[in-house]
Amino acid sequence: MNVYDFTVKDNKGNDVSLSEYKGKVLLIVNTATKCGLTPQYEDLGEFSGILPSFS
Repeated sequence: MNVYDFTVKDNKGNDVSLSEYKGKVLLIVNTATKCGLTPQYEDLGEFSGILPSFS
């Protein structure tokens, strides 16, 4: 099994097959909502500045 075999929910609750992202850069963040690391979600915004370089 590989990552492209998985289906996840998007922010609207729709099923999305990760196979749609084959050949593209994909960042997967999996953190429990009650985990002590959730304040680091703010740091994910920094990725938006480098995303155009992957287009």
